[in-house]
Amino acid sequence: MTLAKLVNPGKHYPLGATFDGSGTNFALFSANATKVELCLFDKVTETELSRVELTEYTDEVWHGYLPQVQPGTLYGYRVHGPYEPHNGHRFNPAKLLLDPYAKQLNKSFTWSERHYGFDINSCAQDLMIDHTDNAVCMPKCVVVEPLVGLNNAVTVNDNETIIYEAHVKGFTQLNPDVPVEMRGTFKGLSHPSVIEYLKDLGVTSVELLPVHGFFDESFALEKELKNYWGYNSIAFFAPEPRYCQQQDLIEFQQMVDAFHQAGLQVILDVVYNHTAEGNHMGPTYSFKGIDNASYYRLEPQDKRFYINHSGCGNTLNLAHPRVLQMVMDSLRYWVEVMGIDGFRFDLAPILGRQDLQGNDNFYGHSSFFAALRQDPVLAHVKLIAEPWDIGHGGYQLGQFPGNWYEWNDRYRDAVRRFWRGEGNMIAEFARRLHGSGDIFEHHGRRPYASVNVVTTHDGYTLHDLVTFEQRHNQANGEQNRDGHKSNFSRNYGVEGETSDANINKIRKQQKRNILATLFLSQGTPMLLAGDERNNSQYGNNNAYCQDNEITWINWDKQDEQQVHFVKQLIKLRKQHPLLNRLNYQHGQQVSAKTGLPDISWFNCHGEAMDESNWHNKALKSFAMMLADTNNFDENKKANVSNDDALLIIFNAADVASNFQLPNLPGNWIQIINTADSTAEITNTLIDNTLLSVAPFSCSVLTYSQHDTQGIQ
Repeated sequence: MTLAKLVNPGKHYPLGATFDGSGTNFALFSANATKVELCLFDKVTETELSRVELTEYTDEVWHGYLPQVQPGTLYGYRVHGPYEPHNGHRFNPAKLLLDPYAKQLNKSFTWSERHYGFDINSCAQDLMIDHTDNAVCMPKCVVVEPLVGLNNAVTVNDNETIIYEAHVKGFTQLNPDVPVEMRGTFKGLSHPSVIEYLKDLGVTSVELLPVHGFFDESFALEKELKNYWGYNSIAFFAPEPRYCQQQDLIEFQQMVDAFHQAGLQVILDVVYNHTAEGNHMGPTYSFKGIDNASYYRLEPQDKRFYINHSGCGNTLNLAHPRVLQMVMDSLRYWVEVMGIDGFRFDLAPILGRQDLQGNDNFYGHSSFFAALRQDPVLAHVKLIAEPWDIGHGGYQLGQFPGNWYEWNDRYRDAVRRFWRGEGNMIAEFARRLHGSGDIFEHHGRRPYASVNVVTTHDGYTLHDLVTFEQRHNQANGEQNRDGHKSNFSRNYGVEGETSDANINKIRKQQKRNILATLFLSQGTPMLLAGDERNNSQYGNNNAYCQDNEITWINWDKQDEQQVHFVKQLIKLRKQHPLLNRLNYQHGQQVSAKTGLPDISWFNCHGEAMDESNWHNKALKSFAMMLADTNNFDENKKANVSNDDALLIIFNAADVASNFQLPNLPGNWIQIINTADSTAEITNTLIDNTLLSVAPFSCSVLTYSQHDTQGIQ
């Protein structure tokens, strides 16, 4: 008996391939298809064994149940319908299509011109259909046995979160402590040596660059390059096969479990704004051939063309309820089954482009945001926005819902510009130190909403930030025209690496200044993996296509002092609640014990900053004081500093600043001096009220009215 005769009606929900212990239910949404065929393949040869027409059609879902289909079965779809690009339809049954709900892909992607749904040799371009079968070079979906969901989620208080941005392959590929066969995979990332390293560093949450199934772009492959970052998703439920050691779905779950056992959160960078199918001249892998007019936002005047707010050729249509459902189902799957603790949303304004009038404007109460708010699973996970896209009104920093975090590029630019010695930066720099209250302090939002970034995967590493003033992206094959132009970097006299001891000294000191600023600022600090180790991309500030030594962390090149310094900074941040306040402070609360306000600002004379200071374009030195105004029970503050105040002095000038410490009836103890090449956090009693702060340096002092017995 053929499979076609054995197919039962099945159910239209849930979508995807669902094995129930006996057989498998298949359900595929397509509002505009005229016929859907399920294709089954041999596990070894990938030869097509059978085509089964799904004749049942319920609520725009094509479905059927095959009692003999077991886990491990390979499948895909061929979807029939009109090929009418001008009307938004690109059905082409010659193209094998991925199930949008596929939980696993059997292999990594292989590029071929067969993936184009149109005749690339025709002068009519995408208007002429191509009938070449692409199944031989298309990854297949895999029917999987449902995994038991992880239930050991890790909770980290919002204001205590410390994020570490890492790449699965880049972090492990050259790591000598990871077995060779595990490098570049989820198994490698879950190796005990990696977990121990992250725990020892002190971060709380690891944010992974995209791990959803993604495809390499043809233009990169033509240059013998790859999509390394992974921002070209096509399978929103399936882990990327290239990160699986043995193509075992449970490897990802085991990685998350290992992190959770160590008390570390796992956050995924996700790309729900576009797919790998590109624009009207792009290939057909899934959504285009299933129901192009539903899944994508199309130009209303001519639906042949795609609205492109992503810069990648297309934009997913989250205004469509089925597309919104897919995104929500995907997010819940990664939380409930895979155990993920949060998400960072690439080009997040796209997700909110649906105002009350149905226009294309960003709206903080869009259907997507509303769905997240009411979802009992997703309402409790960390949600982080990249708050810009390339569409009109695409810059939305500070405008996301109240429970969201946001990458803060204004923090990035202010820190870079201040420390490289630009004038007129004092006021802007102070606002960023304060947690960017001018941007986020509204509608009950807290300082932790600002994810303070100085470096990320996109741009220079910390080492390159103080080593290069010009981008060096020649390896990308775009004549060095790609990547950011305004990096606010400085090379201190020589472009690139040098043996000049004086230049290297100031570079190391500037790295300590930037790291100290990151962990001493209000808000949520995010450290780029490798920055603690002086990792370099050799001046490449757009290494999206470099899957090689340019982007892989070089574990042989490190500065042990800098690694130690970062560990101390993170420990210091955890020990001092003043550095991760839950609410914004404005100097209005005063300590009954010391008479100090919760926050205050001083010039080098030890006087409160006035308007003339804030507007002095030449001023490059000032101090921020954070004071404890709570009458707390010290017995309940185990392992937490009970200093009365912290004074943080910043000097970005190229000359020393003789800083008059505020005249208070207590003791000043210096704990950080970034001009000290040992990079040690100390406890040095300051017995002179005039402190010399070296050029390009930061000093941190604690103030206490307690006695100083035992302090050197």
